[in-house]
Amino acid sequence: MLNAFKEHIEQQFPFLKPSKLMIAVSGGIDSMVLTHLCHQLGMDVVVLHCDFQLRGQASDEDEQFIKQKAGEMKIPFYSTVFDTENYAETHKLSTQLAARELRYRWFREQKEALNYDYLLTAHHADDNLETFLINLSRGTGLDGLTGIPEINDYVVRPLLPFSREGILQYALNNKIEWREDSSNAETKYLRNKLRHEVIPKLKEINPTLLQNFESTINHLKGSSQLIERRVEKLRNKLFEKEGETFKISVKKIQKLKPKQAYLYELFKPYGFRKDIEDIENLLEAQSGKQLFSDTHRLLKDREFILVEPLDGKPFNVSYFIEEGQNLVKEPFKLSIGFVGKISEADNSTIYLDKETLKFPLKLRKWENGDYFYPFGMKGRKKVSKYFKDQKFSLIAKEKQWLLCNGDDKIIWIVGHRTDDRFKVTETTKQILKIEYFDT
Repeated sequence: MLNAFKEHIEQQFPFLKPSKLMIAVSGGIDSMVLTHLCHQLGMDVVVLHCDFQLRGQASDEDEQFIKQKAGEMKIPFYSTVFDTENYAETHKLSTQLAARELRYRWFREQKEALNYDYLLTAHHADDNLETFLINLSRGTGLDGLTGIPEINDYVVRPLLPFSREGILQYALNNKIEWREDSSNAETKYLRNKLRHEVIPKLKEINPTLLQNFESTINHLKGSSQLIERRVEKLRNKLFEKEGETFKISVKKIQKLKPKQAYLYELFKPYGFRKDIEDIENLLEAQSGKQLFSDTHRLLKDREFILVEPLDGKPFNVSYFIEEGQNLVKEPFKLSIGFVGKISEADNSTIYLDKETLKFPLKLRKWENGDYFYPFGMKGRKKVSKYFKDQKFSLIAKEKQWLLCNGDDKIIWIVGHRTDDRFKVTETTKQILKIEYFDT
């Protein structure tokens, strides 16, 4: 196995040889064998171990065992302790998900603190098959059937082509010791039930199950890549970028066949993986209807669907500008100062009669019922009507800021139109210049 592992590293992961590597080690056979293999190849590694405080004294013994073995190989050892059950309860997660979230956060912290390049985990071919069957049983798209990725960001899984049986044989041949986690024998978890009850039966029926599975995975990965290339071309064609927002024609989406499959592939990068029927309903919904993922929202706006990232900022926050203040940094940059005369104005630069202003001025979002007196026009106009005439999208309306006087009268639809009541006239004594920087 050592020669096969060496060849696999040289062919698939040559970048690992000169890199600084961390190995996630639980003390089980898989991670102990991975550590031994890397040590035999002279790779620059450190061992990382997490104590989740779930197995009492056995957890403490795991840590001492790994520390001892790392010391024997002269490999640096780092460990941490998590209150996993409390974290799971506080964040409303299963124990397994809580442990995963905790360990990968710590791994990234260690990567940055130690200035290492990659994290190696000991996932192997049988783990890959288990993951495939779990995803299949729960319902998944093609991505869920392409197995565990060999490389995911800084995480590399160099044991994926190797079977549990091969790993066991290598450990026995090389007298590698490991710790058994008693919970791995329990069948209350789906993965363990598959590992101990289902997969052995499948291997009994077909002894070449793992080899055939690897071939299937490779075919599925190829199909997935073909689909992704096709969808990416279509996404570039359909998704019109406007700032951070994408705008997609409902009419064009409706023509796609099979529609649900395209909806899944088009919107999954934005976190919409289980909302396909909701997205389909959104196409027929009234303007203003929304869907949310953890990272984005979809908004129906007349004949379009808008995709916008969630920035986490509160919608109705206001910012105040005091008299004499010459610079505003939030929510965007404004420079403010007195000038002797008016130069050419544009959408980003305005000139105001100082005597018409009441401080503090206020920056806020628009509200229903807002109106202003557009510069150069007679009479007042609702801001909502101005937005409609200018063909603002719903998202553009939400993001639009208003500069208001101390009495809340609108001075400026920032970056667009000023109010006639604050203009500079022949009787103006002091001219205040405000410049907007859209950065």
